Amino acid sequence: MADPRWLREDDVVSTVALDDAVRAVRDALLQEHSAQACTLPKTAVGWGGGHTLHALGGVAEGLGVVGAKTWAHTAGGASPLVVLWDDRTGDLLAVIEAFALGQLRTASISAVAIAELSDPLSSTLAIIGTGKQALAQVAAAACARQIAQVRVFSPTVAHRTEFGARLRGLIDGCEIVVCDDVAGAVAGADIVTTATRSRRPFLEPQMLAADTLVVALGAITPERGEVAERVAADAAIVVSDSPAAAAELSSELRAAPTVVALSAVVAGGSAAPTIGHRLFKAMGLGLADVAVATEVLRRCAAAGRGAPLPSRTRATPRLFSAKGLS
Repeated sequence: MADPRWLREDDVVSTVALDDAVRAVRDALLQEHSAQACTLPKTAVGWGGGHTLHALGGVAEGLGVVGAKTWAHTAGGASPLVVLWDDRTGDLLAVIEAFALGQLRTASISAVAIAELSDPLSSTLAIIGTGKQALAQVAAAACARQIAQVRVFSPTVAHRTEFGARLRGLIDGCEIVVCDDVAGAVAGADIVTTATRSRRPFLEPQMLAADTLVVALGAITPERGEVAERVAADAAIVVSDSPAAAAELSSELRAAPTVVALSAVVAGGSAAPTIGHRLFKAMGLGLADVAVATEVLRRCAAAGRGAPLPSRTRATPRLFSAKGLS
């Protein structure tokens, strides 16, 4: 077995771009549908009035890999890591710095959902929220569809103005429009992506065009909400990367009659409807982190990138002191 590797952020971004990550995630979803892969549900515990420790992961037998991502989210920041092991031997394969990797994973899931659920001629994107996920979500839409116009809204004027300026020139031939309210941003939009920390739903079904795709990312705990319950209740189809997590943690989907797994849609088992708005609820899929991390490792290994980790050694723990039990 090759020595396990320590892969840094620059190794990740130098070897894998968004379109590479999208292919890896799509393949992993197909494996999930055929029972060759599964996800370790996300778990978290909090402390200190707002800090949280997280873990999630997945088994990808088709890739010969199992893995987990973990991080502590604190007021001072976060340093996520993905750890990969061989699924047959349990040997350590890699430890990967995973901030950029996580952005690629989240954007890839959205790109797959947009490619599967939006009208193929979709050209207008409304992005609600301009925080750390927003740029990657615009890239996700541009990866999946020919986006000719992006409408930007944040409740903070300076934030939406700065984000609009940041977007200009990034997508060839794309008009960037900074909007004064949610309704103006989403009116007639083909795709609406919400990526906020809102605790109160702001997106109502009457705001949406007949065949709009809503990609809802921000509210992944019960106390948060971006999308009114009627959006799910009235949708032609509601899809999630993790229906079980959505049922447990998303208050937005309480009125949804059923939630379809994204893996089933990708595999062709649940076709997107031709009439009516659609809702994709992203909860975070550990298997997708493993898929992107595995692609990073494969490319870094081929390019000779990364630092070797020390060889595994075993040592006997000190269980007894000289005078009896320690």
